Amino acid sequence: MGRKVTLATCSLNQWALDFEGNLTRILKSIEIAKQRGAKYRLGPELEICGYGCADHFYESDTLLHCFQVLKSLMESPLTQDIICDVGMPVMHHNVRYNCRVIFLNKKILLIRPKMLLANYGNNREFRWFSPWSRPRYVEEYFLPRMIQDLTGQTTVPFGDGVLSTKDTCLGSEICAELWNPRSPHVDMGLDGIEIFTNSSASYHELRKADHRVNLIKSATTKSGGIYLFANQKGCDGDRLYYDGCAMIAINGDIVARGAQFSLEDVKCSITSLAQQWILCSEWVPSE
Repeated sequence: MGRKVTLATCSLNQWALDFEGNLTRILKSIEIAKQRGAKYRLGPELEICGYGCADHFYESDTLLHCFQVLKSLMESPLTQDIICDVGMPVMHHNVRYNCRVIFLNKKILLIRPKMLLANYGNNREFRWFSPWSRPRYVEEYFLPRMIQDLTGQTTVPFGDGVLSTKDTCLGSEICAELWNPRSPHVDMGLDGIEIFTNSSASYHELRKADHRVNLIKSATTKSGGIYLFANQKGCDGDRLYYDGCAMIAINGDIVARGAQFSLEDVKCSITSLAQQWILCSEWVPSE
C-alpha cells in the first residue's frame, strides 16, 4: 500500500553575493514548507550565492561563503526532519561545478553536479563551470573541515546519483537538463524513479513559460510520477529578469503553478503523491 509523501518547491528572490539575505530567504521557504507538512524542499539554481555572480564564481571567497551559508543552514533547527535541496557552486578535483547539495538532519546525502550546461541565449555557464561528464557515476568528495566538524562526515557521494528511501526514489535535474533531448529524467523514469526535481534559474522570454509547462508535463506523461520545478525570481543584480512560476506536475498534469512576476521574496507550493495539493498565498492552480 502506498504512503503519502508531501513535497515543496519554491521561487526565491535571490541576489548575487547577498549571502545573508539569501540565507534568510532560504530559511523562510523551509519554514513555510515544514509548516505545511513537507518532508522535502526544493529551491532554485545556485540559490545560496545567486545565479548572476558572473566572474565572481572564479573567486575562492565565493565558494567559501557558500559553504559558510550551508553550515548555517544545516545548523538551523528549521532544517531538521526535512530533506533540503539547495544550490551552490562546488570545487571538486580543482574543477568548478554547478551543484545541488541535498542534506537531512546535519548529514549531506548527495552532491549532484550539473551535467548539461546552458550556453545559449543569455546563458554563459561554460565560462564558469564544467559539466559532469560521467552519467550514473558517483565518487567521493572530501568536505571542507568546517562541514566535517558539523556532520562528522569526511567524504560524501558526488556525481550522478539518486536518493532511494523506504517508500520511493528521487532524482534531480538542473535547469537546462530539462530542455535537452537526452534529459536525465528519461533514463531515470525507465529506472523506476518516481519523483523528479528541477532547480532552475530560467529568465523571462515571451512564451518561454508556456514552453516550460509543456516540458514539465511531458516529463511525467509517459513514465508517470511527480515533477517539481523551482525557479529564481527577480533581477539578481543582472540585466535578466527571472519570472518565478514554480510548478508541480503529477502524471502529466500541472496541479500547482506559482504566480508569474510576483514581487514577494518567497513563494512555496506543496503537494503530495496522492494527488492532493495545497497552495500557499497567491499560488493558483492551472486552468
